[in-house]
Amino acid sequence: MHLTIPVRHFYLWLMMLGHLAMAQPEEEAIYTAIGTTSVPAAAPVSLTLYARFQNRVARTADANDHYDRDIQSPKSINYLPQANKFYVHSLEGFRTVVYSLDSLKKLKVIHHVFNSSNQHLFKDGEYQPFDYHYKYRQSDFNIFKGKPVESTFSHNGRYLWVTYYRRSYDRNSQSPSAVAIIDTEKDEIVRVMPTGILPKMIASSPDNRYVVITHWGDNTLGVIDITGDDPMAFHYVKHLTVNKRLNLNFDAGEKVNRDKNCGYCLRGTTFTPDSRYLLVGRMGGGGIAVFDVTNDFAYLGTTFTPHANIRHLLIKGDYLYMSTNVNGYVDKLNWHDLIADRLAHAGQSSRLPVESCFVGKGARTIVIPEDGRYVFASVNNASKIAVVDTQAMKLVASIAADSFPVGLELAAGDKYLLSTAQGRYQVGGGHTVCVYKVSYE
Repeated sequence: MHLTIPVRHFYLWLMMLGHLAMAQPEEEAIYTAIGTTSVPAAAPVSLTLYARFQNRVARTADANDHYDRDIQSPKSINYLPQANKFYVHSLEGFRTVVYSLDSLKKLKVIHHVFNSSNQHLFKDGEYQPFDYHYKYRQSDFNIFKGKPVESTFSHNGRYLWVTYYRRSYDRNSQSPSAVAIIDTEKDEIVRVMPTGILPKMIASSPDNRYVVITHWGDNTLGVIDITGDDPMAFHYVKHLTVNKRLNLNFDAGEKVNRDKNCGYCLRGTTFTPDSRYLLVGRMGGGGIAVFDVTNDFAYLGTTFTPHANIRHLLIKGDYLYMSTNVNGYVDKLNWHDLIADRLAHAGQSSRLPVESCFVGKGARTIVIPEDGRYVFASVNNASKIAVVDTQAMKLVASIAADSFPVGLELAAGDKYLLSTAQGRYQVGGGHTVCVYKVSYE
């Protein structure tokens, strides 16, 4: 039997299908159940979703699935082994939430809100680093809410530095932002320092001499001398530039996508284990920029690798590991070879090969156990955590994760993996922090 459809109805039907196709999100938001396990079952590493903190479902079926309204678009996460607690940075909640890994209880909420009552946190009222100026604001620069994005420990975990994506009144991130210094013994902010434009990544040197703040917004970095134990004595010593500093002058009220309009979009940042060199990943255009710390942070130029859009850098032993967001790879490169290449081609660009493993598009944060045997990678687009064997550079296991995973951290002797999920505008997901138990063969 054949069904005859009038031509005009046929075209209406085609139009309807077209609109439906357009309305479908590229990636579907998922929400995993407590007890979810990784695949394949016989892999040398296995993960099990053990607990969660989330702002999605008030009534849960599992005692370890904790409803928490303080979890609002969590970005990054840090574990402090001395106290067996971890810090979750809720970007849209303007707060850092502290949890005990032992009891899975919330210990404290640190609010990144600054008003007339806490201006003492700004040393001598400081609000402007280097030669930065504020656009469209003439006073009350330090009255704002900060969006916590990334963080690093210094002084053997005594201080936790948390960068703010922007000050709440700076819609297009073209004015100075700030970084908070948290005393982890009290879990209180003890100082707020101004930064350059749109800081994201932050790193501390292994010798505990410097903290470097990477400015996603204008191709620069700020170097802070952290000698001594008094946070009020910390001070800027250098303002570094990768090739060319961006000149930003957006109109008031203009809507600008600063996640894309960011020049080289500097992201992953790490020191070599000897604290002699600073490495910076360029998400825009690819490549690894290198600075010689021992030579007054001289810029040595950029080495390119096969995959662009480098997001996260991590050194373990002799190797530098990189996640490449758009391409979806985890890459491996001997960092000694990288430094030798930069010294041989200082001031010029060059290329080096890498070992690679495809984990899925949207590779974000990576972490590595103490023995260096595996790399765990959050894969944002595919909503999963991937595990890579670092010797063979081969994918050995993966587990479905709440959409869309971003931050990762290993905890308690690498027996737990902590993950954040931000979600996506008009797609959903996010607002969760997952705790996975990890078993090794």
